[in-house]
Amino acid sequence: MELLAALGSITFINLILSGDNAVIIALASRNLPPEQRKKAVLWGSAGAVVLRIVLTMIAALLLQIPYVQFAGGLALLWIAVSLLGDDKQHDVACKEAASFSEAIKVILFADLIMSLDNVLAIAGVANGNMLLLIAGLAMSVPLVIFGSQMLMSLMDRYPIIIYIGAAILGWTAAKMMVADAAMGPILEPYALLLELALTASVVGVGHWLKVRAQSVPANTEGAPAFRDGEK
Repeated sequence: MELLAALGSITFINLILSGDNAVIIALASRNLPPEQRKKAVLWGSAGAVVLRIVLTMIAALLLQIPYVQFAGGLALLWIAVSLLGDDKQHDVACKEAASFSEAIKVILFADLIMSLDNVLAIAGVANGNMLLLIAGLAMSVPLVIFGSQMLMSLMDRYPIIIYIGAAILGWTAAKMMVADAAMGPILEPYALLLELALTASVVGVGHWLKVRAQSVPANTEGAPAFRDGEK
């Protein structure tokens, strides 16, 4: 059950964090003929799977170094808060490829530079289990390619999905910090309290930032209002 839960977490995190990656793949192959477009998506997705596995395995090995996993947990906390707090829509810019080979290159390069948050989160969930890591990525990346657009629509309609994703990231960040070779022995007695506190903090701070971001346009739009008698 623990392995299934971790596998489900890897898939869910990948879906939550990879919407832009799926958009990149669609844009990169947009100008190709229909047959080449399908091949570009399939081969680009396959290349993204291999690339993501390699990067995440490297990250998992680096997280074994003392203090690195603790620092990775702090970074993941920032990613989790940002997931909730950034209420603005991001426009994904991408070069539209003119050939099949160019589309593959664009897809792989874009996935490389946009996958830091995914790699860090998934390496934390896998906790050094390479088999779980590879199986989770192999299953979840295709789901990202074909399902992330639907999930993005669902997240717009049901914001609770984003809160669940942020909570999972916060919980994972706490577990990473407790599992650190150097800091773990100090934090271990307070592990459950830390996990609950950081998860709640991520959701609370992220929600506050989200509300604040939503209120900014209303306060800054248009010319300032004047009271009666003022010029």
